[in-house]
Amino acid sequence: MALLRKVLAWISVAVLCCLALVMYLARPFNPDNNRLLGRALARVGRCMLGMKRPLYGAENVPQGRPTVIIANHQQNDDLFVLGDLLPPRTVTVGKSALLWTPFFGQVFWLGGNIILNRGRSRKAVAVMQATSDAINRQNKSIWVFPEGTRSRGRGLGKFKKGAFHAAVAAGAPITMVCAAEYHGKTRGWFGARASVPVRILPPVETRGMTADDIPELMAKCHQQMSEAIAGLAATSGTS
Repeated sequence: MALLRKVLAWISVAVLCCLALVMYLARPFNPDNNRLLGRALARVGRCMLGMKRPLYGAENVPQGRPTVIIANHQQNDDLFVLGDLLPPRTVTVGKSALLWTPFFGQVFWLGGNIILNRGRSRKAVAVMQATSDAINRQNKSIWVFPEGTRSRGRGLGKFKKGAFHAAVAAGAPITMVCAAEYHGKTRGWFGARASVPVRILPPVETRGMTADDIPELMAKCHQQMSEAIAGLAATSGTS
């Protein structure tokens, strides 16, 4: 039953992305397309999986100004856990390999998202710095998985610098989204997924910071996220 649930959840991704192509083609590169599709993918996917997603700290997302959102990246199923948390006018950052994913890759590109080649770290940092101009001029927020790869629920990995360069260059606050560690465990006869609680931490301001402040900023955010994720462990799977 659990396998069937997962298959249906990912089939829903393909179906919804196909349907969303109409909207994306009608208004290509409109960043709000991502929020609408993310909401649909996450809520339908969680319904298929039988997963609950308790959310704490939703009020901490900055209102009326762009932000750089960083979140821990564990599984492909993060799409269902976090997809409906994108604020308005948010673009995401992903690997170039995503473009080859059927259906999802096409809407990812048409959503105006930022595509990076993770094998070229210097180029990635340069691209992230360039996005600071889009944050200020186009009033866009950016969603980044700063670990750069999936942790498979084995703790918060080391951060890459790109998101922090972008935030400091734009003077935008950093908003931290922390999901409890999960491994796809199920419960009950019907294979429903254990709940995955998420906490959004108060934003960290970057105004007045320079590139010299980035190592300390990264360490501060990493510590706060690690502590929040550890704190969520007690509530994971109990809802």
